[in-house]
Formats: sequence, C-alpha cells, structure tokens
Amino acid sequence: MALLNKQKIINDPIYGFITIPSELVFDIIEHPYFQRLRRIKQLGLTAYVYPGALHTRFHHALGAMHLMVTCIDTLRSKGTDITPEEAEGAVIAILLHDIGHGPFSHALESVIVKDVHHEEISLLFMNKLNEVFQGKLSLAIQIFQNKYHKSFLHQLVSSQLDMDRLDYLKRDSFFTGVSEGIINSDRIISMLRVANDTLAVEAKGIYSIEKFIIARRLMYWQVYLHKTVLCAEHMLVKILKRAKFLVKQGVDLPATPPFTFFLKNEISAQLFFDDPKISEVFSRLDDYDIFTSIKMWQWSDDKVLNLLCNNLVDRKLLHIEISNKAFNIDMQGKIIKRVQEKLNLSEEDASYFVISDSVSNNAYKPGEDKINLLYRDGTMIDIADAADQLNISVLSNTVEKFFMCYPKECVVKD
Repeated sequence: MALLNKQKIINDPIYGFITIPSELVFDIIEHPYFQRLRRIKQLGLTAYVYPGALHTRFHHALGAMHLMVTCIDTLRSKGTDITPEEAEGAVIAILLHDIGHGPFSHALESVIVKDVHHEEISLLFMNKLNEVFQGKLSLAIQIFQNKYHKSFLHQLVSSQLDMDRLDYLKRDSFFTGVSEGIINSDRIISMLRVANDTLAVEAKGIYSIEKFIIARRLMYWQVYLHKTVLCAEHMLVKILKRAKFLVKQGVDLPATPPFTFFLKNEISAQLFFDDPKISEVFSRLDDYDIFTSIKMWQWSDDKVLNLLCNNLVDRKLLHIEISNKAFNIDMQGKIIKRVQEKLNLSEEDASYFVISDSVSNNAYKPGEDKINLLYRDGTMIDIADAADQLNISVLSNTVEKFFMCYPKECVVKD
C-alpha cells in the first residue's frame, strides 16, 4: 500500500501527465528542501513584463525530471546500457539541479551570500539529503559532479543540450507567451544517441538543434535580459543593499527571521559551507520573505528605502537606456547630480537611483562542451561546423550590451 500511495501522477501544463518514477523520488519531492522551490519564481521579476511568468522552480524541476525519464527510455531503445540505478541517479540529479536557488532565482544570487553560486548550494543540499536518505543519493551526486564513469549521464544534467535547457525554454516560452522560444523537445530527445560515451544528435536532427539554438538566443534578449526585467531586478538588488546598510547603522527593519539573519550578518562563502546552521536558515528563505519585507519597508522612515520599495511594489520602475557602448562616467555623474536636486538627496543616497551595468549573451559556446552531430559512418561534427542553414558560429560570438537606469523625472528631453 505504501508503494501505491507514492505512485503519483502530476498534471503539467506543458507535458500533460507526469509520473513520479520511484518511491525515493517521491520522498525527495516531499522534503522541505524541495518544497521550498514552490515559493521561488522561475523568472524572478519577469512577470513585470510578461504577466503570465509566475511559474516556479518547482514546476521546472518536475518538468526536467520528466524529460530525463523520457530521454533515458529513448537511449535505452537505441541500445545504450543504462541500469535502473543509473537511471534513478540521473533523474534525481536533474530533479535537484536547482535546489540551491535563492529567492528570485538569479536576481539576488550574489547579494544574500557573496561569491556562492546556486550550483554549489545545490550540491550542499544534495549531500544533506544523502544523509537523510542513508546514502541513496550517492550515485546522483556523482553524476551531478561529472565524477561517474558514464559521462553522457552528466551531459543530460548539465551541458549545452541538457534536460534543464530543454525544459526551461519550452516552459518559459509557454508562460511568457513568447512564441519565438518554442522548441520541439520531443523531436530533439528522439534524435539523441550515445557514441563513445558522449551525447550526440543524429545528423537528421540538425534543423531541430538549429531552431533550439536560435530560440535560446531570442529568449535571452526578449525575456531573460529584457531591459525592463533588468531594471526591476537591479532595483530589487538596490533595496537589499540599502536595507543591509541601514541594519548596520542600527536601524531595526521588520523582516522574517530567515531574512533578518542574512540582513544582519555578512556571510562569506567559507562560513556558509563551514557552518551547517547557516545553510539550514537559507533553506527556509524564499520569495515570500523578501517581498513581504519590501512591502513593510514601504513605510520606512528612510527616504531611499521608502521610495525604492514603493516604486518596486507599484511597478514605478526607473527609466532605462540601452547602448552597445559603455556609458560615459561623466554622464553618470551628471545624472546623479540631477537626482540629488529632484529628490533632495545626498550624492551617496542619490546613487541608489542610478544604475549602470552590462549584460552579455552567446547562444552557443563551442569547445569541450559542444553539441555533436552523429553521422551514419560514425563521425561526429560540432553543430557550429555542420549547420548549413544558419551560421551557428556567428551565434557563438558574445554580444554585450550596456544599460543605465535612473528616475524618469530626471530624463533630459531633446
């Protein structure tokens, strides 16, 4: 009866019915570490531009798990030897690949804990779960770290053509309504093979892969790096920096206990990993902690925090300008002066309302982690060299864009 109770089916808007493949996977999903992903939005503040983008890391992890199950079945049907233990390990590795994400996903990654990436925290939580489940996640951790002898299993978890990317492109496209990001994940998975312990795509799948790379490029500029999203998320970062500054000055800011802990303490990477209590506090932190606190800070006596929080909650975002060249430092200084005058702030306080940064993207990175096309004679060629309709090598070039945000009332009209 216990087994039957854990054979759950989940109705997913992208793939239809998803079956949880094993009791262990069910128990991992039920754990508080994984349940926290329900409270972390997949796309941060992207809903400020695309109102439907309210899906969570929980959705994404389950979707990636489903694709992994499908992919393993496909590879087995083509003669690839994957044992039941290896299959479960790969499924758990992809299920937990994002378990270390903090609130608002990438937006606050370097703000709450400095110099610690979510992949490192994911591994930390996987090791903690391995203790809880008495070593049953050991193989999954080996696959996640690329320390298992079948390297293609790691490629399914983390590569330029992994189950993570196949799910998030399709899912993010669906929830944002950006049709340019739609990919045919079923077609791509059906074309996958393993040759010489390396993941490859049958040559006849070349056009599906070209479409996948183009879709990724378009989704980055249209969704992930959309100028309004960049502006909103950088305002969020400024709010947290101001809150930390005020707490250091002795100001008592209302916040949830987990968030208060990270506001009051500067946590280094070494301390985060050395003290297990800190990661436990982090495991209770999610979007709700951050935004609840921001709503309370709307009534702060501090003018900077008050304005930033009110503007973010009410979506009164800063003006943003995009350029292919870096903005002149003198220009930034002039805008800060203008903000000082308009908002009656000191130069230091005015700098919270002027943001200058850059973003970069390349749709495909040639190198060791390449997407290989497999031909009938057994030869493998990098997609960048084989693509005949699109110049994939051009898409491998890094494109950098610079932006500056500042209050709309400080815009100089021509």
